[in-house]
Amino acid sequence: MRFEVPDLYPVIRPLLRALPAEAAHRLTLAALAGGLAGLTAGRLEPDSPNLKQTLWGREFPNPVGIAAGFDKDALVPDALLRLGFGFAETGTVTPRPQPGNLKPRIFRLYEDEAVINRMGFNSRGLEPTLARLQTRPRAGIVGVNLGKNRDSTDAAADYLDGVRRVGPLADYFVINVSSPNTPGLRDLQRRDILDDLLRRLVAARDEAAPGVPLLVKIAPDLSEEERADIAVLAGPSGVDGIVVANTTVARPPNLRSPVSGEQGGLSGKPLFALSTALLGDIYRLTEGNLPLIGVGGIASAEDAYAKIRAGASLVQLYTALIFHGPALIGRIKGGLADLLRRDGFASISQAVGADHVLASSARHLSSGTA
Repeated sequence: MRFEVPDLYPVIRPLLRALPAEAAHRLTLAALAGGLAGLTAGRLEPDSPNLKQTLWGREFPNPVGIAAGFDKDALVPDALLRLGFGFAETGTVTPRPQPGNLKPRIFRLYEDEAVINRMGFNSRGLEPTLARLQTRPRAGIVGVNLGKNRDSTDAAADYLDGVRRVGPLADYFVINVSSPNTPGLRDLQRRDILDDLLRRLVAARDEAAPGVPLLVKIAPDLSEEERADIAVLAGPSGVDGIVVANTTVARPPNLRSPVSGEQGGLSGKPLFALSTALLGDIYRLTEGNLPLIGVGGIASAEDAYAKIRAGASLVQLYTALIFHGPALIGRIKGGLADLLRRDGFASISQAVGADHVLASSARHLSSGTA
């Protein structure tokens, strides 16, 4: 049975656009916390069976999740699941509260369907997140994205603290070493540093929360050597997956917005090609043996499908919601189901990495006829 809920986002959007970006975001969170039906709009119907899959022993009703950054302090994870997301990722949360960078620190690039942010891990700290996770019903998959405090002199200790305390309450957690807005954070992606960090975190996970998947989130601006290094160490370190990718410090030359020169990480449509190319590289370098979450620039079913065919088992979005509203979630899921049927895939898992299979077949044919 289908239930039609009126999509009021086109009515609400001018109000949100008139507000400063952070004020609009706080209003959105308050609306979700209050169960405002108009904001949670769209066609509410069961997910198509071909969108369902099991990863890490967890059943995902569909592969579309909300990316970290939207619900930093785990205020509304269950409301987000009710919107139709297959999973929700909260955070990035730091061990201790911190205000983040000075405002303004979010810039909406309307002409480019993009956002630049330099939030700097603003966080209320682990305690409030833990309190909320302890009282939630645990119906639906909720992950936690972990970061380090800006003034910390021991990054590993911060991540270890998060893993030990959050692990028993999370369905998975992500180690964020790729935000461009915390000085020195991306240095943690260097092979020698990351290898040691991940091994320690996996050991801590095994002790505090055995069986809870631990993933690492990487930047889209990695060199070929850095990509290969991460792929080489990911499996042996015991990491369960990779999130590809965070925001970029690059600025495509075709950006039209007058605020495109602001410092910070760029997300949204201009990030799609860069992040999808990286996703494909990581899938190839890991030989498809590690589940990947594809993030960056998804604004349609076709975008999500491209990520899946490039190697993503799951996908996440955030920025596109600012421009298209929550009804986008249902459109992506419906379109994905149709695309799978069109291409003869009985399930989402069959489509993961399909482009690599085609490319490999083409190479074999070419070499065989040479």
